[in-house]
Amino acid sequence: MNRRNTFTTDNLPPPGRKPYKGIAMEGLVARWYSRIQRKSVEQYVSWAKMARDRIEAGSSVLEVASGPGYLSVELAKLGNYRIVGLDISKTFVNIAKEKARAAGVQIEFRQGDAAYMPFSAGIFDFVICTSAFKNFPEPLRVLDEIFRVLKTGGKALIIDLRKDASKAGINEYIRGMKLNRFDSFFTKMIFRRMLLRSAYSKSEIQDFVSKSSFRGCEILEDEISLEISLQKQSTS
Repeated sequence: MNRRNTFTTDNLPPPGRKPYKGIAMEGLVARWYSRIQRKSVEQYVSWAKMARDRIEAGSSVLEVASGPGYLSVELAKLGNYRIVGLDISKTFVNIAKEKARAAGVQIEFRQGDAAYMPFSAGIFDFVICTSAFKNFPEPLRVLDEIFRVLKTGGKALIIDLRKDASKAGINEYIRGMKLNRFDSFFTKMIFRRMLLRSAYSKSEIQDFVSKSSFRGCEILEDEISLEISLQKQSTS
């Protein structure tokens, strides 16, 4: 997968389109989020291992909404993969590039819209997106974009908060992050007042997928999240 046949400038979003729900993750907000997520490195390691178990050595991998780059970096440590991270935030892209350099791993981080990905069709073996699907204003279009950039037979994994996540489950998750009192309080407020309101139920996800090019999916549930597995089937 070389740069010449990976990127395209033909798939452009409409002028003035807002590519995310809520506030922009730029500047101080993005740096605060990056600092908070550093406490969740074990979660990123776990997700990286889940990805590793679904792909072969040398696979081309796209992380959609890669944020500060923690997951891509952890995956790069686990094997010889060609990894690209896509995020709408310029601040996140810069943070992620620095984290990859510090870790000594090769990852291409690129700014772009998940609903209008700047990639050619059929170039990735695997696509992963964690904690971000609920933030996309056009979830169906994002699913179709993931389908488009996957190779035939390629797989995708989406992990996100479930709308009916329990208060106890969220509190336990945040306790595991070992935040200071202020960050813990603020993070709980974000979950309750923002993230849960944007999150989807299992049935809503199934409805989105049924209307997408994927048509079907497998969903596993835990106390606070949904794990959505997809595959691009041959059309022949």
